Amino acid sequence: MSSTPDNELRERVSDRAVVITGASSGIGEALANRLGDAGAKVVLVARSADKLQEMKQGIEARGGTAFVYSADLSDAEDTQRLIASVLAEHGQIDVLVNNAGISIRRSVAKSYDRVHDFERTLALNFLGAVRLIMGFLPGMRAQKQGQILNVSTIGVQVNPPRYGAYIASKAALDAFSRVLGVEAHKDGVKVTTIYMPLVKTPMMKSTTIYDAFPMRSAEQAVDLIVEGIIHQRKRVAIPVGNLFEFAYGVAPNAVERFLNGAYQLYPESGDKKDQRESVSRDAAMFKRVFEVVTRRARRRSPGRG
Repeated sequence: MSSTPDNELRERVSDRAVVITGASSGIGEALANRLGDAGAKVVLVARSADKLQEMKQGIEARGGTAFVYSADLSDAEDTQRLIASVLAEHGQIDVLVNNAGISIRRSVAKSYDRVHDFERTLALNFLGAVRLIMGFLPGMRAQKQGQILNVSTIGVQVNPPRYGAYIASKAALDAFSRVLGVEAHKDGVKVTTIYMPLVKTPMMKSTTIYDAFPMRSAEQAVDLIVEGIIHQRKRVAIPVGNLFEFAYGVAPNAVERFLNGAYQLYPESGDKKDQRESVSRDAAMFKRVFEVVTRRARRRSPGRG
């Protein structure tokens, strides 16, 4: 039996076709390199064909195998074209990692005339992922094995303000995945949700409020996905996310009050106010809210460490 995570990962993915969406940067890029080095046949999916070609060359230079597919997963027709092309070339897919996503930071009060924000996030984060699942799931069921990993967000557990569209799209995928897990239980198909914490990726650059928060690197974030692949758990989450989820279950009003306090403190995206002037103060206060909620959750959670 292997004793290291990399050896265990190699046992799971070596010579297996693994589709990774959002593979051209951030978490997707780091994951593709990790799986390529572990012997997977990495199927790289993103809109940027040039970047994917560079990644393919890098993976192959290290002895790995990679394939490039450019597609816009928010577009139904383009996604179906992608699915048909991948199946025609590979016959079957062993692992699907739904990592591609778009995040919008905007309060409900600023969204009354922006329902299209919800449509945009649902188109990629939910419907794009569901189309891929529907395309590759029949083959997984036929071969009685396979895994679908959906990269969700700790926000689904914490409910932070101003991310209603983003979190709603991820929560929809979570709910679908739970139902799918029940239906596919005896088919040998594993469904895993990764509740990803804050990660330093290009998507986070526009939100300066998080500059004062500890964030994981893309490589550290990949460790959570690798854990999901190796152990094939239903859920992979960090302790603070689980604590927030538990706290909301036992004391939702208290959690809501704390989070509303944070909502009042930090600025809206696009406000004229220079966010850099207030980020340290606001972030410190928000972190205080975070600490109070988690401390209360620990007190209310017998047997949880």
